[in-house]
Amino acid sequence: MATPHPHLAVHGDDPIARVALNRRTVLLRSAALLAAGAAALPSNAASFPSRPLKLVVPFPPGSGTDAGARLIAQALSALTGVPVIVDNKAGGNGVIAVQHVLGAPADGHTILIGSNTTLSANAATYRKPPYDPLADFAPISLLLSAPVLIAAPAESPYRSFGALVEAARARPGALNYGTGSVSYTLYGEWLCQLAGVRATPIAFKGSGDVVPAVIAGTVDFAVLDASTTVELVRTGRLRGLLLGAAERFPQLADVPSATDAGVPAFDAFTWVAAAVSARTPTPVVQALEAVFAKVGADADLRRAYAGQITTVRMTDAQEMRRFQVTEIARWKALVAKVGLALQ
Repeated sequence: MATPHPHLAVHGDDPIARVALNRRTVLLRSAALLAAGAAALPSNAASFPSRPLKLVVPFPPGSGTDAGARLIAQALSALTGVPVIVDNKAGGNGVIAVQHVLGAPADGHTILIGSNTTLSANAATYRKPPYDPLADFAPISLLLSAPVLIAAPAESPYRSFGALVEAARARPGALNYGTGSVSYTLYGEWLCQLAGVRATPIAFKGSGDVVPAVIAGTVDFAVLDASTTVELVRTGRLRGLLLGAAERFPQLADVPSATDAGVPAFDAFTWVAAAVSARTPTPVVQALEAVFAKVGADADLRRAYAGQITTVRMTDAQEMRRFQVTEIARWKALVAKVGLALQ
C-alpha cells in the first residue's frame, strides 16, 4: 500500500500542479523539525501561560479542525498545567473566529486553530479581504493535514465517481454538492472542472453540518475532510467515491485515489495550523512554538491519529509561514482557474 501524500508528478505547464508540488515539499520537510520541541521556553516567557489557554476554532463541533483542536487541547493542558478551552466561533468562512482572536488581548492566551480557509484561502476569495492572514497573524505551527473525501449517500445511485460524472454530464448543473467552507467549494469546483462537468455547490456552516446532509441524501455528494469520516465510510453510512490524493490510503483501501478515478491532478487536502495575533510579544510567540513542538512529539497524540487518515505535521513558525505563502498562491491560481466570483 502506498504511503500517504507522495510527491506528485507535474505534467505540462500547470501552475496549480507546480504550487501543489511546492507545498508537498514543505510538508515533507516538517518531520525533521520535531527535535526542536525539546528546547526550553525562553527565559523571559517563563511565566507563560499564566491562565487558561483558549483555542478558537472557526467551525462547529464535528469538523476536522474542531476534532484536531480537541486532541491538541488535551496535550497542551498536560504540558502546560493550565486548562485549555476549545471555543467554537463558526460562521463567515472563519472570519468571526479571526475577528475574535484579533480582538482579544495579544498575550498568547487566545490562539487561532485555523485551517486552509482562514489562513490562506480567504486571502484569495475576498475582493477586499477583511484581514490579512500573513500580516495580522504570527505563525506558531502547521499541525495536521488530511486528504479530502468525495462522498455520496450510502443509498446513492452513483456507486462510483465515474457514475457520478456520467450523471452530471447528462444533466449539467442539476446535481448539487455540500461544502463546509470556501476551501471545500473551491476544491469541488476544481474537481468538476477536471472531470468536465457542472454541479451546484450548497454552502453549509461547517463540515459537521454537511455530513448529516449527505447521509440523509439532502445533497447528491459532498466534499469532506477524510479524517473525520473514515468510520462513516467503513460502516457503510457514507459511500466514498474519491480521495484527493495521488494514491490510496490503507485506512480506506476500497476508496479510489484521484489517480484511480482519472483525475490525477486533484491534489486536495485540508490542513490545520496554530497562530496568534501579530501583536503578540516575540518571547511569548517563541514560548508557544516550543510548547506546540512538544505537543507534536506527544506519544498519546500520535497514537490517537495512528488509525486515521491524518498526518501530524508540527513545523516551526518559519516553515509554517513559507507554507502559507505557497498555499495563498495555490488558492489564487484555483480561483482564477475555476472563475469563482470574489466575495
